[in-house]
Amino acid sequence: MTDSRTATRDAEPTPAESASAASAVSASEQGTDPRTRFVIPLLLVSAFVVILNETIMGVALPALNQDLGIPLATGQWLTTAFMLVMAVVIPITGFLLQRFHVRQVFMAAMILFSLGTLLCFLAPGFEILLLGRIVQASGTAIMMPLLMTTVLNMVPPERRGRTMGNISIVISVAPAVGPTVSGLILQVFEWRWMFGFVLPIALVALVLGALFIKNVTEPRQAKIDVLSVILSAFAFGGLVYGFSGLGESSATAVMPAFVPILVGVLALAAFIWRQISRQKTDSALLDLRVFTSRQFTVSLVLLAVSFMSLFGTIILLPIYMQEVLGYDTLRAGLTLLPGGLTMGLLAPFVGRLFDRLGTKPLIIPGSIIVSAAIWGMTMLTENSEQWMVIAAHVTLSVGLALMFTPLMTSALGDLPRSRYSHGSAVVSTAQQLAGAAGTAMFVVVMANSTVAAAGEGFGPIAAEAQGIHAAFLVGACISIVTIIGAFFVKAPAKREGAEAPAMH
Repeated sequence: MTDSRTATRDAEPTPAESASAASAVSASEQGTDPRTRFVIPLLLVSAFVVILNETIMGVALPALNQDLGIPLATGQWLTTAFMLVMAVVIPITGFLLQRFHVRQVFMAAMILFSLGTLLCFLAPGFEILLLGRIVQASGTAIMMPLLMTTVLNMVPPERRGRTMGNISIVISVAPAVGPTVSGLILQVFEWRWMFGFVLPIALVALVLGALFIKNVTEPRQAKIDVLSVILSAFAFGGLVYGFSGLGESSATAVMPAFVPILVGVLALAAFIWRQISRQKTDSALLDLRVFTSRQFTVSLVLLAVSFMSLFGTIILLPIYMQEVLGYDTLRAGLTLLPGGLTMGLLAPFVGRLFDRLGTKPLIIPGSIIVSAAIWGMTMLTENSEQWMVIAAHVTLSVGLALMFTPLMTSALGDLPRSRYSHGSAVVSTAQQLAGAAGTAMFVVVMANSTVAAAGEGFGPIAAEAQGIHAAFLVGACISIVTIIGAFFVKAPAKREGAEAPAMH
């Protein structure tokens, strides 16, 4: 098979793909098929529920450690293992979404998530709880690429903004409100009810999916490359584990953080080489030709920096409020709630504005607002009032809301239909890596600066405040990158995804 023939097949969908996609879009627009009309809302609700669990453990770890009688470093694996499994499974979803029907992939994801949630709810000890988190994560990893790929196949380009706005609620608001939800539950119930309240929702979604999910893509025969899967696991798993380890002290770390990061970098280089070689026969696990779109690449970089800001502040603000301001878990969670709600309320409106105005009129002011918010956080001290924290977080949420939907839609909308699943997997992988890197960056800078301040004679609270100030200062400097990059994002082409992308 020649490269030119492969490229032609990538650019042009098969008759079955075209017919399936056209039928799905037509039914969605006309509302003639209730099953088709029900697919995206059900996927949105399911994805929100599963992704909420990614950050729900943060404020619960102290209660868990005490109840299970485990040290802090051991309990941290409930979050670290979740992130590791996500990083390993997400790159495989590009293959899964090409090989199997949407309904099959959805059922597998929700069965895994429901089973994992049940294990967590019934867990008698740490080992079963950790196993449940791993099973949960394997289902969660599949949901976001599934959701984005389904939307791209069902929704025409001129209406994608509003739908991708709803996806922004899932990927940004769900992690943001996770600490709030867990704080509220832990105020009244024991830790296992964080899973007990989620389980019925997951089971209802599973049943509704079995009844109403309709296939909107045409699977093709594809073989999975085992070596690519192994390299992917070491590459993305190593990077996420290494970034997570940067925030641990040398006394609690299993190994120095640079070891898994180095392994991850080397495995990533081998993984990239393997994918490029297999693209010649159209058999790559993760098709890296998505990066031949300049629009996709630039938008992905800005998305990654934005996710670093989001996850960095999600981890840093609760530490600041509890360690410096002396808030309890519930008060800290409620302080972050207005920002999460703001992002959720704005996302659909931003989607509609994107359909009307395009990309730059939204992401340029959005990047400026994000940068201004983080610069504002550098002024938080041990004497700051609660309204100052809320104002800074809400401002950050407004800026991120203006950026997430346009950037995701611009990136994925510039790809041909044959690469939707791979593009969605790349975006989700970048989200995990950026989240881990952002968290590590903020925590490491905070920890080192806190130690330095303590050595200069600052008291414990004042030293912590100095460390948090330094972390936000670094984040604020990095946020300037998004302002510059926003001017390089072009308006997305208003075309069907089946057409060949413009090569930039």
